Amino acid sequence: MDNRKYLPLIIVTAVILIVILSLGNSLIYKVKSGERAVIFNTLSGELDKQNVIGPGFHVKAPWSDAYIYDVTENQIEETMDVLDKNGLNINVDITVRFHPIYDSIGEIYETFRMDYQDRLVRPEVRSTVRQVMGRYTAEEIYSTKRPEVEGAIKLETDQILGAPGNNVEMRALLIRSIKLPEQIRLAIENKLKQEQEALAYQFRLDKEESEAERKRIAADGEAVANKIINSSLTDNLLKMRGIEATKELANSPNSKIVVVGSGKDGLPLILGGN
Repeated sequence: MDNRKYLPLIIVTAVILIVILSLGNSLIYKVKSGERAVIFNTLSGELDKQNVIGPGFHVKAPWSDAYIYDVTENQIEETMDVLDKNGLNINVDITVRFHPIYDSIGEIYETFRMDYQDRLVRPEVRSTVRQVMGRYTAEEIYSTKRPEVEGAIKLETDQILGAPGNNVEMRALLIRSIKLPEQIRLAIENKLKQEQEALAYQFRLDKEESEAERKRIAADGEAVANKIINSSLTDNLLKMRGIEATKELANSPNSKIVVVGSGKDGLPLILGGN
């Protein structure tokens, strides 16, 4: 059997396989869990921002590039010096957690390429921290209004990062630590201690005043009750109660001597008894 007639077919097939294998990395790409991709057509120079590709294996034209983004939650930590309302230097440590909005990574790439963290997130966080803390004094930032300061930074940063064109969702912003000059820190802590002592002293005074008021009200009530009782104890009522008591004693089994009319005001006089 003459196999030479199949030789051109074998050569063409081999060439096709070699081309496919050499272009395999250019044709097939993988998007992992927690990633999204967009395709850039190098021939037309257009970025397909609308078609965001999810996890899995995908095929593309060899003249196109796939840009793959990590869309899981990212975290950055910033240590920076800021000035308070009075120009006092404060050192703060900030932690920010965020992720790109999944369906908007095409816009993110078009504006910031793959480096949106350093070109967008870090500068905006640092700028917002400085602006917000510049509206408060060191004492407020360090103690009395720390949650309010933290909340204001988070709110304003979230509004900036989530604005159209930025498309980043912030999940959390935490102030890890605030460091003041030692002399200022001691002065603030001493002031807070004195305020706590003053509050405790005022609490004791209020408690003592409340107890004094309670006793006064109880005494007034007792006086009124005694006045009512005294006004109701007439001579006739006392005589009637004495007669009733005499009857009960006379009916009791204990021996006694009852002298009628011999007591004060004519009440019975009870003598002896077992």
